[in-house]
Amino acid sequence: MATDWLGSVVSINCGVTLGVYQGEVSSVDHASQTISLRQPYHNGIRCPLPEVTFSAMDIKELKFLDIQNTVNKSSSGQEAATEPSFIPSGCHAQSNRVTHPHVTSSSSHASTAPITILRRVSTGSSNSRGVTQATQRKNSVRNGGARELMRPKDDECFRGGTDENMDTDFDFEGNLALFDKAAVFSQIDGTTCNRTRPHSNQGEHKPLSYRHDENILEVKPVIYRQITVPQLGGKEYCTDSGLVVPSVPYELHKRLLAAAERWGLSLERRLETIGVCSSQMALTLLGGPNRLTPKNVHQRPTVVLLCGPHIQGAQGISCGRHLANHEVEVILFLPNFVKMQESVTSEVHLYSRTNSKQVAGVKDLPTSPVDLVINCLGCHENPMLREQTWYQSAAEWANQNRAPVLSIDPAVSGEHQTVEAKWTLFLGLPLPLAETESRVYLCDIGIPKLIFQEVGISYHSPFGCKFVIPLHTA
Repeated sequence: MATDWLGSVVSINCGVTLGVYQGEVSSVDHASQTISLRQPYHNGIRCPLPEVTFSAMDIKELKFLDIQNTVNKSSSGQEAATEPSFIPSGCHAQSNRVTHPHVTSSSSHASTAPITILRRVSTGSSNSRGVTQATQRKNSVRNGGARELMRPKDDECFRGGTDENMDTDFDFEGNLALFDKAAVFSQIDGTTCNRTRPHSNQGEHKPLSYRHDENILEVKPVIYRQITVPQLGGKEYCTDSGLVVPSVPYELHKRLLAAAERWGLSLERRLETIGVCSSQMALTLLGGPNRLTPKNVHQRPTVVLLCGPHIQGAQGISCGRHLANHEVEVILFLPNFVKMQESVTSEVHLYSRTNSKQVAGVKDLPTSPVDLVINCLGCHENPMLREQTWYQSAAEWANQNRAPVLSIDPAVSGEHQTVEAKWTLFLGLPLPLAETESRVYLCDIGIPKLIFQEVGISYHSPFGCKFVIPLHTA
């Protein structure tokens, strides 16, 4: 009888589309040709439904995994009588203990009955998926093609194993309370680095930690006084990184330049270097890429060069030539009634090739403010030039014009500067500039290290990756 199979554990194969179900037989209905399983598993995964009912039309194969009621109850041969009578044609009922004969259903039923799975839904669960999804998959296969056949496989691969009936929320606060953050960070700070130091009481080494801005590589201590001079100019400066740069008197600076010329750093090469570096600084002061663009040619900056007939004047003319090459409108003031050095004549000849303006009198200078004034009037060798009329007139014009002033290699004598400069650019090493509001800069003119040593200066370059650096009063 069908009731003899209640409680048996069976495996029902419903084909590729619906899959395989296992569970305990809860009921067998001979009239409707259905079988029900309690606590079923679908393809090895626990179903969310407490009970599932199958129609005989959907069953391809049925196996008995365990039989509660032994089929050999007596010798009268009740084995065939206990076989369930709903198994369709072509299906096999197998057991790990006993093999049973085939029992078929009527052909008319097989041809007319729809392929469905009846389900018995528990009142306590509204979130179900297993068998309902299986039915939807089979209907999709009827109406679709190969793409529909792949969807059930994707669902089985990526959606299986999810327990959708979890009613209890995860306790984040309780789980976080199990984490001892203080102890973990204490361990990180104390033991994660390989840096060690001697213990205060024992010979052991205690590991130290590093901050995020510390270098983990051991380095030598920084020596900030890397330049020493035999004769101090009376004032010291420092770079942005803290390196000390002492000032030197003009006599020592003159010896340094003479030694550089003996080794091949001629005056012409030095003038070119000074012109490039000072013009680069002037371009930055004029606004750099924010001012000098192809779309801004109608607002070209104007620079006035105040130069004397000496080496300092030649340095300024070299700077003006490079500025003119960068589309800056340059006006050169150079008196023509004084005898000029050969270097000045050569620089004027090159400057004239830029098609820039040159004037010899102050009356020809602009009356309105310009963008920048570059002062190269003073001379180290002849301080008496400042007493001449042309010098005083040019200095007065510079002080009255409201443009900022850049002084290149100015003559310093402890007195107040004739031209009030906003920026002062020294060459190689700074000279002792008197107390002023001017900001001091230093230019690298390419003197090798051994030439510094030749005049008694222990030198390490403070420039880093730049050719012009700011200096601050130490």
